[in-house]
Amino acid sequence: MNAPEKLPLFALETWSAQQLDEVERALSRWVACPAAAPAPAGLGDAMRYAVLDGGKRLRPLLVMAACEAVDGNPAAALRSACAVELIHAYSLVHDDMPCMDNDVLRRGKPTVHVRFGEAQALLAGDALQALAFEFLTPDDGSVDAATQARLCRMLAQAAGFQGMAGGQAIDLASVGLPLTSAQLHDMHRLKTGALLQASVMMGASCGAPSQAVQAALSAYGAAVGLAFQVVDDILDVTADSATLGKTAGKDAAQQKPTFVSLMGLEGSLHYAQQLLARAHASLSELEATGLHHTAALRALADMLVNRQH
Repeated sequence: MNAPEKLPLFALETWSAQQLDEVERALSRWVACPAAAPAPAGLGDAMRYAVLDGGKRLRPLLVMAACEAVDGNPAAALRSACAVELIHAYSLVHDDMPCMDNDVLRRGKPTVHVRFGEAQALLAGDALQALAFEFLTPDDGSVDAATQARLCRMLAQAAGFQGMAGGQAIDLASVGLPLTSAQLHDMHRLKTGALLQASVMMGASCGAPSQAVQAALSAYGAAVGLAFQVVDDILDVTADSATLGKTAGKDAAQQKPTFVSLMGLEGSLHYAQQLLARAHASLSELEATGLHHTAALRALADMLVNRQH
């Protein structure tokens, strides 16, 4: 009896390169392009500086992978991928400003307020946030109105007081204060996890997933969203600024509560692997529903937890 044929290993680098080439070209065309949609008074330069040529693009990749898993609309997925990246970029611009984290390095280059001034950075962040929702509402017929509305609602909730902004408010109010495990989880579920989970669910919403599929993908998104922050906290104490592309050790310097300060380094490393196992289990549930295009989601979870920067 012949041995069963082995399936080829999923080539994450090849898949990611293909997806990111499409995302990067779209961002370059759509974000205040001087030839197509110039922004006044140098605002476009600050917007493009904040978005282009940098970042892991994890959120767009999660969108594209989830859309692939449910065989969704690629045009809606591309717009969603770009929209979540704009929301992420705007949040970094504002978080880095002196009134927030007062950071000078992001993605290996000076932060936007250092390069363009605080007022221009504030406006660039505002403009990127608004542009994200413009991306989700094309008038060319490529995305139906019901899907547009669903995507806008999901992104707004993930970015607002029920998500990223709410988590940042808790973060700022918690400097120098001890947090319980539940409080720390709640903060990062909002600040970091909400947008990562929304990236997965927006990708899924580019198709027509069943309730079982939505539940499995939601659980996957929650696990990877929290795992990302745990690993971020680990890297803040184990990697240098050149490797991270941002200021290392700033959480401890600013007396911010982190998973490492709560659990210790070894405990945090173990917890990250537990969350990865949860993400894999959720994908196994997804596969049990009959969907098998999960290789990209599985590989992204592995990459996210085991990354070095």
